[in-house]
Amino acid sequence: MRDGTTLKCLTGVDDHSRFCVCAALLVKERTQLVCDAFTAALRAHGVPEQVLTDNGKVFTGRFNHPPTEVLFDRICRENGVEHLLTKPRSPTTTGKIERFHRTLRAELLTGATFTSQATAQQALDEWVATYNQDRPHQSLDMATPAEKFTVAAPRPLREHPDRDGPDWVARKVSTVGVVCVSWQQVSVGRHRAGERCDVHVGPDTLQFWIGNELLRTVRRDSTGPVRNKRPLGGALTKKHTTD
Repeated sequence: MRDGTTLKCLTGVDDHSRFCVCAALLVKERTQLVCDAFTAALRAHGVPEQVLTDNGKVFTGRFNHPPTEVLFDRICRENGVEHLLTKPRSPTTTGKIERFHRTLRAELLTGATFTSQATAQQALDEWVATYNQDRPHQSLDMATPAEKFTVAAPRPLREHPDRDGPDWVARKVSTVGVVCVSWQQVSVGRHRAGERCDVHVGPDTLQFWIGNELLRTVRRDSTGPVRNKRPLGGALTKKHTTD
């Protein structure tokens, strides 16, 4: 950027056609920003059977101790997408996207300076449209990605997945920003007071969600079933926050 800051680019291409399904500029590699761009791509192009990513923490928590389900993994699970991971130190696994990056750098980004994120995103969108619609690829027998990218019956994105299963409980955030599950009190932020919080109760962890945002993942201190309660209607009392 002209002021010296940098933007990160989240990219995705269809494995068969090389069609670019995602090219979003982000101010930071944050989980919510990455997943917002990912779900926007799913809305626009349908839900695939598989997605391949590297092992970054914004994509997976499988290598955490203990393993956790991050938001990207959850979006995949709830939409029936098999989330594949590259082998460590094996960049050739993602050779097609790396080739896309090389073309992107050479034709748009190298030596370019942008005045704002919006200006940069507009330039990127225009370049992607040309890449998808007008550029013939030798690997595609000189067809364009758009000519090879076909989805017979695209699956829609599940925007509001069901959280009424036996491993989910609902709570209302207290006035001091605390959620209590089975006597375990966890702070999710005072600014969240009064909001509904969905808690995924795993064998070893608790995950606290408000909407599509994963607020916290903590180790579970208790065992056994956890009682579900109505999280809405009136401020929480001390009785409601200590069981």
